[in-house]
Amino acid sequence: MGRKIWVFDTTLRDGEQVPGAKLNLYEKVEIAQQLKKLGVDIIEAGFPASSQGDFDAVKAVAQKVGNTNDIMITALARAVQADIDAVYNAVKYAENPMIHMVLGTSDIHVEKKFSKSKDQILQIGVDAVKYAKTLLPQVQYSTEDASRSDFEYLWKTTEAVMKAGATMINVPDTVGFAEPEEFGAMIYKLNER
Repeated sequence: MGRKIWVFDTTLRDGEQVPGAKLNLYEKVEIAQQLKKLGVDIIEAGFPASSQGDFDAVKAVAQKVGNTNDIMITALARAVQADIDAVYNAVKYAENPMIHMVLGTSDIHVEKKFSKSKDQILQIGVDAVKYAKTLLPQVQYSTEDASRSDFEYLWKTTEAVMKAGATMINVPDTVGFAEPEEFGAMIYKLNER
């Protein structure tokens, strides 16, 4: 049996970070419907904790586009309970909902952004995954800024959140730091473990 490549689209969240790009609820639903027609497997519909408008748009996508089991609807949360709750309350209307959370693993994120130790950040991630799993069976965990992370800490984090119940791991090159060959080698090394 061959491996399946999953298409995970972030247009409705990450695409709005482009200067001047602002989509209303109707436009987000329309784009999500087109993504579904294209055969996208997972649509990240937004960041519901960021505003009531984004919450409403994610909920509308879950209800109107996620009404069949052939597509997964998710939204982004930081690894904090309020964000996780917002995602759950918006995506729970989909037939196949997922909570997607992100927490930085690079030294610059751990030390400068969070002012915490690596062990503290690791525990925050594990606790967030365990909490999210009480709400939904599908939980994706993203190791923000993975390409600038210490590999052993990245592996330790990945292993810990998988043991806590994460069903999907996302290893992003958040700031575009890595060369393609370098990034591919890191993913290969993670898969070999």
